[in-house]
Amino acid sequence: MLSFVLCDDNLNILNKLSKMLENLFIKHNIDAAVTYTSDKAEDIYNYVQNNHTDVLILDINLKSNISGIDLAEKIRKSDKDIYIIFSTAHLEYSLVAYSVKTFDYLPKPIAMERLEVTLLRLIEDREKCNKNFIHIDNKTVIDENEIDYIKRDGMKLIFYTDKRTYETYSSFNKLKNLLPDNFVRCHKSYIANINNIYNIKSNTNTILFNNNNSCYIGPKYKNNLMEVFNNGNITNNLDGDINTE
Repeated sequence: MLSFVLCDDNLNILNKLSKMLENLFIKHNIDAAVTYTSDKAEDIYNYVQNNHTDVLILDINLKSNISGIDLAEKIRKSDKDIYIIFSTAHLEYSLVAYSVKTFDYLPKPIAMERLEVTLLRLIEDREKCNKNFIHIDNKTVIDENEIDYIKRDGMKLIFYTDKRTYETYSSFNKLKNLLPDNFVRCHKSYIANINNIYNIKSNTNTILFNNNNSCYIGPKYKNNLMEVFNNGNITNNLDGDINTE
């Protein structure tokens, strides 16, 4: 899920922008949410430093001792990947704003049509540039690092993350070509992300992840999984669509 954080010294604008974004998320079936809003630059900085944030929409002319550009410069020092979008009624700031690797610039008052264009361009850019994302369908992508394991249920694949599940109709053979080597076949119906494994219960053949998720180990895959997990010997572990334990 994409996390959007908004900062503007006008609370009415904040509320309106948040609603506009939420409507666009629904309209285009985008897995995203406005996770935090504030009219205070310091609160925004503290939140972004301590919480995963994908997109920051930031007013340039804040009524404080720090401008939106100053805030963006501070955030950019510790986060090279966050999308920064500036909003302002002062056109003269637009060129300066791009100095902090700005994705886009929204003139005030922000129009729904203009915001929609920016949002869709951002989604397209994210899909093209970030190779760590997996397409669930035409409109949904998820960060492969968030996936704990993938379950096959007939023709359906279920992706389990720490926040929710995603479903699509596909096959293991098609999926395995999209996955990096840290995804290992552990059962005829499961592929596990060994980077997210918290513990392996050998007595119950159960994998525990960093949250409450868990999946099973098939006897046929147990030795290989333990070798990979213990030694990092991750090579070609997904080959073959085996249907028996």
